Amino acid sequence: MAVAAAPFAAFVMDARTGKEIYSQNADTRLHPASLTKMMTLYLAFNAIERGQVRLDSKFLVSSHAASQPPSRLGLKAGQRIELRYLIRAAAVKSANDAATTIGEGLGGSEQQFAAQMNAMAKALGMRNTHFVNANGLTTEGHYSTARDLSTLGRRLFYDFPQYYSIFSRRSADAGIAKVSSTNKRFLDSYEGADGIKTGYTRAAGFNLTASAKRGSKRIIATVMGGNSTAHRNQVMAQLLDAGFGSASSTAREARPAPPEMLMVKKEVTRRVQVARVEPAAPVPAAANSAAVPQLSSSDRPAARASTAGIVTPAAIAAAVSRAREASASDGSRPHRKPGAPVATASTKGDQDMVATSPRPSSRPEGDAPTDAALPAQRPVPAPRRDERAGLDAPKAASLFVLSAVAPAAVTEDDAADVAAPTMALTASAAPAPRGDAIILASLDPVDTTDDEPAQVISRDTSGKGFGVTLGLFRSQAEAQQLLVRAALQESHALGNASSEVTTTKRGYEANFVGMSRDMAELACGRLMARQQSCNVIPR
Repeated sequence: MAVAAAPFAAFVMDARTGKEIYSQNADTRLHPASLTKMMTLYLAFNAIERGQVRLDSKFLVSSHAASQPPSRLGLKAGQRIELRYLIRAAAVKSANDAATTIGEGLGGSEQQFAAQMNAMAKALGMRNTHFVNANGLTTEGHYSTARDLSTLGRRLFYDFPQYYSIFSRRSADAGIAKVSSTNKRFLDSYEGADGIKTGYTRAAGFNLTASAKRGSKRIIATVMGGNSTAHRNQVMAQLLDAGFGSASSTAREARPAPPEMLMVKKEVTRRVQVARVEPAAPVPAAANSAAVPQLSSSDRPAARASTAGIVTPAAIAAAVSRAREASASDGSRPHRKPGAPVATASTKGDQDMVATSPRPSSRPEGDAPTDAALPAQRPVPAPRRDERAGLDAPKAASLFVLSAVAPAAVTEDDAADVAAPTMALTASAAPAPRGDAIILASLDPVDTTDDEPAQVISRDTSGKGFGVTLGLFRSQAEAQQLLVRAALQESHALGNASSEVTTTKRGYEANFVGMSRDMAELACGRLMARQQSCNVIPR
């Protein structure tokens, strides 16, 4: 599938049903930037659920991971750090070194982890997505779409509800540092917002997959290619408003079925049962050697493309061999040394991430894994599905209103591509360079600070006493939907104009305000060319 050039894309869905509400360029392959980390975290949560790793499993930081450009947690090569802190850093701060460490720890290498990401994307129905790395830095062949990323956001909410609240955290303890959220401005300003993930690179623009709940309705939307943090947040607010206005209050929730992916447990269980069958009486090795067939290299099955996190026959055989040796030494069942400490997940002060279930006190201690690269010899109990990740942080209960679009300074923690060379994507695998069709403000020099200072954005109305009206409508939702569509279709002509719905005795009036006369006339002309009624009005 050839990649079409598109400067902007958006998709809105009813999260309860997965049904589309609004889309624009929703299936166009674009740079996802740090929205990629949603898949990295999805696979991390999946690994915890399967018992492959635990929250307190320590991952080794490679020199490759430590060398990733900002945003970074500040990991050092050779360091070991618990998975819980890596998850917080990747989800909240969007740290590239943390995401890469997660990928290498779960997959064995970032390349093998990318293969797992792509397999899972296919299983989730993400038809126009291909991942190359775990953090989203611009790389040839690394792309996704607004529809696919919204689908992934929905699966995070439904498949891992016990971990989902991490995406609403304004800050978190990441072990070596306290980190602040790249999405806190939108979380604080939009009523009902509780996630999910921001993304920014120069090639991608400002991206956001967001989820919000009001009453019985939950809306998930994705914006790709925003011109600035303020512009992206403004468009997202309009999209979510339109979604809430369109979604039915009586829609029946249809939870997605678990993906048919990584179904390894049955196979492993079967192999363990076979491997542990012991002969009734010991047979001398010399007498038995002739009866054991020896496999040549050509008889052995081909290696899997990625075996990280999978209990292989070799690992099982090694475990059985150790068990037999221990049994032969004392004539009893294998056991551990009494009194050895158990490495368990600490839950003190850890409200954002639920710990795995503790081992029963009767189980022998001393074999808790400290390295996430290999599974434990005995399956580690997965977290109970009814455990929650903790209380959400307080949230402002005010509707987001933005009267102006701020200059496009880089304010995301994941503005990582600034420090990294940008690789152009091929036409067969990745998006074409972004155009300027949605530029609502000029790009200022890049500011790589972690967060913008809190500020109140106001508009200088001097010389901008005009606007345009698109007509009267029976409902506020209908007027808002038209404003969203017009803003997305003619963002260049509308410039920094703000949208507003004015309530009158005759109905709801859809307006864009804060424009000069020339700008208003130009915008009206372009909208009328799209068969949209439009009139210039003084404001």
